[in-house]
Formats: sequence, C-alpha cells, structure tokens
Amino acid sequence: MQLIKDLKKWRRKKVKKTGKKLVRWLDGFLGRQSLIGDKPVFDPADFDFVPTLENNWQAIRKELDAILSVKSALPSFHELSPDQKRISHGDHWKMFVLYGFGRWAQRNTSRCPETVEILKQIPGLRNAFFSILAPHFHVTPHCGVSKAVIRCQLALKVPQDRENLFIRVDKEIMHWTEGKCMVFDDTYNHEVQNNSDETRAVLFLDIDRPMAWRGRLASRILLKVIQWTAYVKDARTNLDDYEDRFEQAIQRAESFQITDDEESKAPNRSG
Repeated sequence: MQLIKDLKKWRRKKVKKTGKKLVRWLDGFLGRQSLIGDKPVFDPADFDFVPTLENNWQAIRKELDAILSVKSALPSFHELSPDQKRISHGDHWKMFVLYGFGRWAQRNTSRCPETVEILKQIPGLRNAFFSILAPHFHVTPHCGVSKAVIRCQLALKVPQDRENLFIRVDKEIMHWTEGKCMVFDDTYNHEVQNNSDETRAVLFLDIDRPMAWRGRLASRILLKVIQWTAYVKDARTNLDDYEDRFEQAIQRAESFQITDDEESKAPNRSG
C-alpha cells in the first residue's frame, strides 16, 4: 500500500514538472497572441469589466462582511490546493470560493447572491473568490500558471496603514485602494506583503486574456486540460468538504444568535 502511494506521489511530481515546462513554453506563444501586450501590469481603464466591479463594490463588501463574521471557518489557500504550501501556511491566507475549478460553488454562492449576479456579467471568468490576508503575513515570491488568463483584484477591505501593504509584480509596486481594481499578469514574479496590523480582503478574479484567435484556441485547450489534472480534481474535492464545514459553522452561528436574541427579549424574572 505504501509503495502504491509512493509511486502515485512520484508520478504526480513528474507530471507536474513536465506540465510546467510545457505551459512555460506555450506562454511565449500566448504572449505574442495577446491583444493587450505582454507586460506585468495593465491600466484598469482598458477593461470593460472594471466599471461593473467598481460601481458595485459596496454591495460586494457587504456580503464579504457577513463571511468575515465566521472567518475562522474558512479554509486556508493550501487547504484547498495543497500545491500552494510553499506560499500559504497556517491560517494567514483564507479563501471563500465563489467560482473556481470549472464550476460555481453552489452553497457558497447562496451566501453572496448580489456578488454572483455581478460576476455573471463578466465574460471569460475563470476563478472568483474572496482572498483574505492576515496582518503581518508575507506571500513569498512566486509565478502564476499561465498567460491564458489575467488577474484582477477588487479591493474591498484595506488597512488604514495602506503604505505598509503592497503587491510587487515584476518591478512594479502597487497599493490597494478600497473600491478600485488592479489588473496584472501573474505569470510575472510577484509577492504580497501585509506589514500592517489589519486584515486585507479583495475579490480575486482570473479572466480570459484578450487574444487573437490562435491564442484563444490554444488557451481553451490548455485550460480544459488543466481542469482534468489532479491539481484541480483534488481542489474540487477539498472545496466540497470545506463548503460543508462552512455551512455548519454558519448554522451554528445563526443558532447562537437566535438563542441570544430570544434570551434578550425574555422578561426579567430576577424579582
């Protein structure tokens, strides 16, 4: 039994290593097919979906606040995707997935109906989740999977000491502003540092990169293949598990709230 486990682990490492080389090779082609250039950071004003997000950020923030009330029940990034253990550890980087790994998270989305309606207006959406970063945590330098997508982050909860919170993408340093988006290519080396005393939360999106038709075709094939890998299949299984746990935590919290409310309304029988 242990031998079989070891062989599976070895095979997964080999497949992952080979896959990374293939994707990196393909990225050169996708970069040349890009209709928005191949650079680390983009001007948010160049994207039609940005006003949709920024004009509705307060409604999204309201639903985020409800999720944050039971933050301890949320999974960390590496608990959903074990391949992320290098950059996520402990309970410093929490996630609440709305859309990912090729499907909507049905129970999670029921908690954020307005956010979901807004997201459904964005063509080419690949991933969407609340990304919640604890104070004094450093997401170490790393690179994303593929140029097939671009990344957008809508800032929802930004510490007052925002100068001590930043993301570096290649050589560019950026600071979040509540209600505003940043758009970048995460295949460039990047890192995040929250050196403040407060939590940072963003709506984290991956969206199809605008490309010429050959690039679009290659991207669709690549992303379809990625969905069939153990990387995605394991994450889907973990997401199902954590959706269950989160629902149970919500129900417990609501039950305690009802009990507290009933107790507060009860007549004082102390004499």
